[in-house]
Amino acid sequence: MGFGMAELLLEHGHKLWVYDENETRVSEIVSHGAQAVSDLPALVAALATPRLIWVMVPYEAVDVVLDELLPHLAPGDAVVDGGNSPFRESMRRGRRLEAQQVYFLDVGVSGGPGGARTGACIMVGGDKKIFQTYETLFRDAAAPNAYQYMGESGAGHFVKMVHNGIEYGMMQALAEGFTLLKEAPFDLDLPAVADLYNHRSVIESRLVGWLGDAYKQFGEDLEEVSGSVAHTGEGEWTVEAARDLEVPVPIIEGSLGFRVASKEHPNYTGKILSALRNQFGKHAVRE
Repeated sequence: MGFGMAELLLEHGHKLWVYDENETRVSEIVSHGAQAVSDLPALVAALATPRLIWVMVPYEAVDVVLDELLPHLAPGDAVVDGGNSPFRESMRRGRRLEAQQVYFLDVGVSGGPGGARTGACIMVGGDKKIFQTYETLFRDAAAPNAYQYMGESGAGHFVKMVHNGIEYGMMQALAEGFTLLKEAPFDLDLPAVADLYNHRSVIESRLVGWLGDAYKQFGEDLEEVSGSVAHTGEGEWTVEAARDLEVPVPIIEGSLGFRVASKEHPNYTGKILSALRNQFGKHAVRE
């Protein structure tokens, strides 16, 4: 997602200095107009103060990156975590950076690699004045009217976490419904049903469109697709947060439970979920 977002920002006229351990990807984005640096200290040195550094790494690696960055940052600098981190970790990181007078913005990004390239949905948490300072950046990285300030540190990633929990439930309902259609006592054309549903029905949506695309790519039986569904953590975090807040979320909890159980009991419903994950997030269709 970071690569696509960088391409989009360059097209909007932003100047980017980039670093990644994957030198091939760095060379590719440099060909689009970015400037490369050799490591994180060099990245900090290349930027004029106050600096803004946008981090796009898996949530498990955020603290590692911050440990390397912080000794080189100055008061007034800002760090964006554009990955999907647990919101409590973002709250902690906000306090940690605040102690060094460095700003921290937790930014949930939705839309997958395609959305990152053409304009994502962006949810920002942290200091509101810093959000306003860099609002043009978020506007240019987002689809039209697809960014908002959510609140203090942790709020951006909390809203993104709940978004993913809702996504789990919506995908589960779609997958279960199409499994039922497949088992019906009629010779139904499932790609045709998906196409029909996506023309002014109540459930018309990007998800239904992606299911139609998956049928075109993999066939109605989804033979190449795993019936065991991977998950990256956000659904589980949503369920945990709901328990802490004493809010019942049976649909989201059930969809998470299905994904866990699918490891031992793969099935057609799981194939649909895996195919959908591939369409919007480019996740592998087989483990």
